[in-house]
Amino acid sequence: MTKAALPISDKTARHLLLSRQGLSGAPTGPFDANNLKNLIHQLGYVQLDSINTVERAHHMILHSRADNYRHLHLQNLHEEEASLFEHWTHDACLIPTEFYPYWHQRFQAASRHLNSPRWQERIGPDAKKVIKNVRARIKREGPLMARDFEDKGKGAWWGWGPSKTALEFLWRTGDLAIARRDGFQKVYDLTERVVDESHRVRKPGPTETRNWKCTEALKRLGVATPTEIAAFWASVSIKEANAWVTENLERSLVQVAVHGKDGSIKNAIAFKELEDELPQLPKPHNRLRLLSPFDPVLRDRKRAERLFGFDYRIEVFVPEKKRQYGYYVLPLLEGDRFTGRTDLKVHRKEGRLEVKGLWLEPGINLSAAREAALRRALSRLAKFTGVTEIDADAALQHAKDA
Repeated sequence: MTKAALPISDKTARHLLLSRQGLSGAPTGPFDANNLKNLIHQLGYVQLDSINTVERAHHMILHSRADNYRHLHLQNLHEEEASLFEHWTHDACLIPTEFYPYWHQRFQAASRHLNSPRWQERIGPDAKKVIKNVRARIKREGPLMARDFEDKGKGAWWGWGPSKTALEFLWRTGDLAIARRDGFQKVYDLTERVVDESHRVRKPGPTETRNWKCTEALKRLGVATPTEIAAFWASVSIKEANAWVTENLERSLVQVAVHGKDGSIKNAIAFKELEDELPQLPKPHNRLRLLSPFDPVLRDRKRAERLFGFDYRIEVFVPEKKRQYGYYVLPLLEGDRFTGRTDLKVHRKEGRLEVKGLWLEPGINLSAAREAALRRALSRLAKFTGVTEIDADAALQHAKDA
């Protein structure tokens, strides 16, 4: 007889996800590079993004989990200690270097880029020569950026000329690595000068890589469907994730029934140990946090809506007249509830954080306690982004009157 699926309430599912994603504990207290290394290991990766309207996504993601996180912590881990490497999951991310061996399969798959018409268009008719020359220059001269090449900015595809295309191809196939960022521009170097040999020489096969990625994804999600497992690293197919689940069901995995805030039930899987862990699951700290639009808890919009009842979309790429809220809108998380969102902008030259708009979720009021908590969150963000003035009164009064 098949064992009944373990029921998980929507509240438990929220607490589990927030705990796995580093948003349960108090974000106060001492914090150093070692704490950061552990945090990124817990998350699996931290997404990089260039938009600096408030703060770049990677810094904001980490700051929302640790008040005393500083930009230099991340820079030192990546550039000095080399305990992080930059590559792709669903987007460009910084990833623990100990995970590097499991990217070899992705490097191999990236060799197919040159079969793509748009890559061929960008690199030109003599791809092998361009790639060889670009690699030779870096070997001879050391770390270089795209702007160090004569054809910089000449391509129509994000300004990718032949040399930039070659740099990206060599990086995505593992021949080059990102040594650092300079004004958010990639600085490329030979991988052997960036990544320790112990991580480069071990090359797990396809099955070991699939098993590791599925296992590590589920560890960081707590409960998940095969589709969600596949999406976590964005380099395992749904078919592969389904096969992994089938092979491990009853041995190390159990079926669970996850209840949504809307009353829906989602069939998923979890590790067997989860049932024993649930009674000790921490209650999320009630601190009001401003999250990055790219926060991993919100990356899966459907999951966020199902578990939290929070319908959130990034409107950065939406034409201004069609935006419902604003350009760079940060969700407000209180405990295990998303209670609203706010459109913010940091005016660095003026030293000012502007609150352009504030929208609370249905049934949520801007009480005196909530307003005080929000102002404290804005104060922490202002300090983190290096500004001293906070322009919030008009937006907060409008929210009260709404």
